[in-house]
Amino acid sequence: MSQPLVIAHHLVWTAYGWWLPNDPRGSGSHIVRCADVAELGDLHHGRKPVQPRGAVVRDFQDRAEDLLKHPRLTFDTDAVARIASAFAAVLTKERYTCYACAIMPDHVHILIRKHKHQAEDMIERLKETSRQSIIDAGLRSPTHGVWSEGGGWKVFLDHPSDVRRVIRYIEKNPLEIGQPRQEWPFAKPYDDWPLHPGHSPNSPYAKALKAAGRYP
Repeated sequence: MSQPLVIAHHLVWTAYGWWLPNDPRGSGSHIVRCADVAELGDLHHGRKPVQPRGAVVRDFQDRAEDLLKHPRLTFDTDAVARIASAFAAVLTKERYTCYACAIMPDHVHILIRKHKHQAEDMIERLKETSRQSIIDAGLRSPTHGVWSEGGGWKVFLDHPSDVRRVIRYIEKNPLEIGQPRQEWPFAKPYDDWPLHPGHSPNSPYAKALKAAGRYP
């Protein structure tokens, strides 16, 4: 059976110090470079199917804090605005289409339509430009980390219903910690692409959905 094509990427990464290689939730890392951090727990590559309780994660983070090379970073209102401006510049330059974004105090969620760039490349461009913006503003020393190392989390979406579900999830993130909803000019309304009004039912994507029994 044909598999539907990826149409969008839900990208997630954290501020410095908030998700270490041997985090009890799992990580994208293959090695723990710091011996002291390695003693905090075993490394699990990939996000664990069964996630630990919040208390377990907080205990790990508390024990790790004194072992970090630099202070853990939390974004205030000014930093969030500068990160958003940097994201807007990357989206414009690379012609990425963004459908939703939440810049949280300690992590980022962004939903981007598929592009010639791989998800890892998108993350790297967004991280590097925003990192430089934070440093240029004097909010972080050039020798201190802004983002956690690694490529972050990448969730590949292959149906408009999944895209809409993730948009709702991202938009709810600030609300769940008592912050106002974030509305960024660079986030475009989603029109069900590539099943948007007027799409061809004979496109490769539509045919793959039909073969998988998921059209429309």
